[in-house]
Amino acid sequence: MENQRGGETTIQQTATAACRSSFVSLLKVHRELLVSKVRNTQCLIDNLLKNEYFSTEDAEIAAQYPTQADKVRKILDLAQSKGEEVAEYCIYVLQQVADAYYELHPWLEEIGFHPSEVISSKPVENTDPVSRYHQKLKDELGRDTKFIVSYTQKEDMLLEETYSANIMEFIKHNNEKFGDVNALEDLLSDNVGLVNENGETVYIFGDAGIGKSMLLQKMQNLWSKGEFSVGAKFFFRFRCRTFSCFKHDAAICLKDLLFKYNCFPDQDPEEVFDFIVKFPHTVLFTFDGFDEIHSDFDLNSIPETCSPSEYIHPLALLVGLLTGKLLKGSRKVLTARTGTEIDKNIIRKKVHLLGFSTSNLKEYTRMFFKDEGCRTMVLNELEANPNLCSLCSVPLFCWIIFKCFDHFHFTFDSHELPDIKVTLTDIFLLMTEVHLNRTQKTNLLKKNTRSQVETYRNSKNILFALSKLAHRGMKKSIFVFDQDEVLNDLSEQDLHLGFLRTVPDYGSCTDQPSYEFLHLTLQSFFTALFLVMEEKVGAKELLHFFAECSTLDTSLSNCLPIAWLKNHRATGEDPFRNKEHFHFTNLFLCGLLSKGQHKLMRHLVPSLTIKKKRKVLLAYFSGSMKSHLKGLIRARLKEYKQLQVRPNFVWMLRCIYETQSEKVSKGVAKNMRANYLKLTYCNVYSADCSALSFILHHFQKHLALDLDNNNINDYGIKQLFPCFSKLTVLRVSVNQITDQAIRVLYEELSKYKIVTYLGLYNNQITDVGAKYVAKLIVECPSLIYIKIGANKITTEGGKSLAYAIQQSKTMYEIGMWGNQVGDEGAKAFAEALRNHPTLTNISLAFNGITTEGGKCLAEAMKHNNTVNIFWLTKNDFDDEAAECFAEMLKVNKRLGHLWLIQNQITARGAKCLADALHDNTAIKEVCLNGNPISQEEAKAFENEKRLICF
Repeated sequence: MENQRGGETTIQQTATAACRSSFVSLLKVHRELLVSKVRNTQCLIDNLLKNEYFSTEDAEIAAQYPTQADKVRKILDLAQSKGEEVAEYCIYVLQQVADAYYELHPWLEEIGFHPSEVISSKPVENTDPVSRYHQKLKDELGRDTKFIVSYTQKEDMLLEETYSANIMEFIKHNNEKFGDVNALEDLLSDNVGLVNENGETVYIFGDAGIGKSMLLQKMQNLWSKGEFSVGAKFFFRFRCRTFSCFKHDAAICLKDLLFKYNCFPDQDPEEVFDFIVKFPHTVLFTFDGFDEIHSDFDLNSIPETCSPSEYIHPLALLVGLLTGKLLKGSRKVLTARTGTEIDKNIIRKKVHLLGFSTSNLKEYTRMFFKDEGCRTMVLNELEANPNLCSLCSVPLFCWIIFKCFDHFHFTFDSHELPDIKVTLTDIFLLMTEVHLNRTQKTNLLKKNTRSQVETYRNSKNILFALSKLAHRGMKKSIFVFDQDEVLNDLSEQDLHLGFLRTVPDYGSCTDQPSYEFLHLTLQSFFTALFLVMEEKVGAKELLHFFAECSTLDTSLSNCLPIAWLKNHRATGEDPFRNKEHFHFTNLFLCGLLSKGQHKLMRHLVPSLTIKKKRKVLLAYFSGSMKSHLKGLIRARLKEYKQLQVRPNFVWMLRCIYETQSEKVSKGVAKNMRANYLKLTYCNVYSADCSALSFILHHFQKHLALDLDNNNINDYGIKQLFPCFSKLTVLRVSVNQITDQAIRVLYEELSKYKIVTYLGLYNNQITDVGAKYVAKLIVECPSLIYIKIGANKITTEGGKSLAYAIQQSKTMYEIGMWGNQVGDEGAKAFAEALRNHPTLTNISLAFNGITTEGGKCLAEAMKHNNTVNIFWLTKNDFDDEAAECFAEMLKVNKRLGHLWLIQNQITARGAKCLADALHDNTAIKEVCLNGNPISQEEAKAFENEKRLICF
């Protein structure tokens, strides 16, 4: 059979070579290939007709056949009958219209087609409806994404001049960091970040205002310009909240969803849709804000499978696309706020969007403030106000703050914000003031001097109308309002203030425009303002959204309804519900009712009413926090009573910080009844460190603080200033911390000399930061545990740390896994190990150490009587190094665990180590997993259980 196939191939190649000079023969020999691969006949007919190779009658004859294959056959018959020039032109069209006939690219290369001078001078027009639709999509996306529309109504902010990249991380299903997203193409590449090869959805999550919509807009804009190379021919974008517009009895098919609510083909929509269905891998979707869908539609009533032509509820189409039941093989990017859990089965990649790093913020400042003098003043103001810097790590809040800077510069010739205790409520009040001042007439000769109090007092009616609209929607989780509802309380002039914007046309469900607040957090702010301004609001309604947050079950209610959650979800319950907008409402309520805002709020509502509401709020906090703390998980460690908190606790801290109530914060500190606060994986941002410090500075004893796996960055470290005098343990691993923060830690922790444990694993620390840690080791004898692995420390930083450890008489454990200290760094650590009095656990795994460095370490360990565990995994040790470690084991009877996993040690080196174990009965294990030792070779060491090869 194989010989027969080989013979057929040879015959085919010979025939191709023989007819290479005859284009008619080429069409004959490869007839069936062309019939199967040419999917668009109209483009061929149009060009043959335009160049007078076909008559009108020829075109009509070819077009009358019912199937595409028969049309192709007839075109080939007619072309062959008209001679070589027409046959050559047919092939030329297939080559030039590469977008439509991309499946023929290999064939054209195989036959080595090069058109003659006569044919290459003939015009070719791409009339393929699929190609034209592709171009229309690009044109529409390019036009719609050119300007920033996320935070402003005015089209005066070019995306390419304003967009600044955020920190993005690939995340495993257990929320551990998987790797960095270094380029937008990484999101759709299979080379990095893949957690489920069967999933089709890239799930991007992050807090409100962190830049999810902006990220998608950037992707769309790059694709429209041909600069997002991910192999997508079609790009469909949807805002998930527009799915809430559809009525319960709405039913549409997939074609309508794609074309009617996105972009309609100008020609042959049936052919375009047929192409999409046949080649789903050419399609890319973005679905923005899954958590913003609000529907009490009973998904249990919808069948689990649906076809592309079936008319069904739009939400079912959405779920069908995300699960792969529709257009399986298409790629989807879905965004949602933190806490919206998506079924693992549909997730291909999980991406955490973390906002601005220090360098991102500087880049954004450079783009926002074109004038160098203004930019310098703003950066100086930020540097002098860590609270402000912390808020600026969230792009939305950064934009608001920068717009406020602009306002105060224009109004008062100053780039300084008012001298206030900067909370998020302060910032939103400033933004509101800026928008309200749009109604004021400007004077070219005299700057506006109207105070914030005047602005709010004169705009009381507008503020109340906006707050009433926001509250009405918030109670029902509605974020899109129809025109009649908006204009019921607001005038056309009020709309120009910029608090509301029209919903993009592609998501509209009626002829009249719909409206939404500038951002979801702004609707939360105005909802809180309503609760303050409306005198009829009683205690129950005032605390309504606190009750909502406490009753939501995030483990079930935020889960995408795969299999419709029939066994878990009550009929009619909203499966898309997320509570972050409620949290923000509570936060702003706390801020508006704080004593610091009383002077402003009393011009909108009587002082007595404000005092009553504040009393209710603070009483609620005192009681609920006491109860909440009692219910948290506690553990008794050797020296500590540990309190394990949940992400909801962070929201409560934020709210308490907004109240600025020292009494409440003292009560929380008192009721903690623990001296180890564990906040791992709690989505803590740098600004939250202000809230933490606000509570913890009341703590009377020494304290351990675990903030691993959050995003506090350098600004968060600065916010912890009030806590440093109490901290004996500080864990801030996986937190985007750089050398700047390490310098702060050195300067502060060295003052008090009580810290025992410093966790800095997986940050952005270089040799500069390593030197500060080294100085801290020398100057702070209480420091006995250092975890500084997976940073950017090289030989220079490694040497500094090694010399510091050599001087220390107290160091117990040093973790250096995943740096690059190399052989020279290893030699410095060898000197530190030699005769060290206390060092017990050490890791130099994955540090680029070769046999030369390994020999030095082995020699030094002959003179060490304290080290129990030595991790040397993933270096580059060979059998010679193994021999040296074997010699060391004959002398060192203190070492308990030696890990040489994933090196280059063969069976010869393993035998040396096995022989050494005969003389060493103290060591518990020598691990050689992942070395080039076969299972057959490992059998020789079966009797030595302490030598682990597999």
